[in-house]
Amino acid sequence: MQQQTHPKILIIEDERNIAQLLAFNLLQAGYSYDVATDGAEGLRRALTGEYDLILLDLMLPKMDGFEVCRRARAKITTPIIIVTAREEEVEKVMGLDIGADDYVTKPFKLKELMARINANIRRASSEMIRAEASGGDIITLRGLVIDCDKYHVTNNGEEVSLTKKDYDLLIHMAKNVGRVFTREELLEQVWGYDGYFGDIRTVDVAIRRLREKLEADPTKPEYLFTKRGLGYYVK
Repeated sequence: MQQQTHPKILIIEDERNIAQLLAFNLLQAGYSYDVATDGAEGLRRALTGEYDLILLDLMLPKMDGFEVCRRARAKITTPIIIVTAREEEVEKVMGLDIGADDYVTKPFKLKELMARINANIRRASSEMIRAEASGGDIITLRGLVIDCDKYHVTNNGEEVSLTKKDYDLLIHMAKNVGRVFTREELLEQVWGYDGYFGDIRTVDVAIRRLREKLEADPTKPEYLFTKRGLGYYVK
């Protein structure tokens, strides 16, 4: 990702009025932007690596948002926020599972969306700084081996396929074995959101998805546990 005076955002949205609304508010907040009105154009622009964040609609002509996200995430680490009218949780799970960093439903509150944009850009920037200063951090929990620098996880010798957000969540909790994190704490510390602008259901979806990938039987976890009424922890 290129360093720029003003962070640059790619809006992939075929509804003109929504694209204009987003563009106006991004300019007001000090961002620059480009707009793509179909999925194929959006993917082409995304893969240039010129952007600090991507706002992605799902229902797009030529290529839907899921496919754009899947193909983009295979090549770039740019934060992706899905912005869509689809409210079904299965859609949200699918979007997060293919690599989106967050999911906002229309109609959205502009203040909330801007807060999430700011948080994702700050987090991505801080991750780049940490990566430059990192030094071979490996965490071992019985059969689970987590290479924090390479974002690589094996479970009893078998590689586990995780999204970037899966890694972020797992690494954060695994570095604090035994500590119970509330949903609000995880939203703040992993997603970079404060409690007002974050949706705690995002944490529940991410935890459930991570269990399905790590645990032999997600109903009887070996690594990722729930402390009823409090939150989640790793042991």
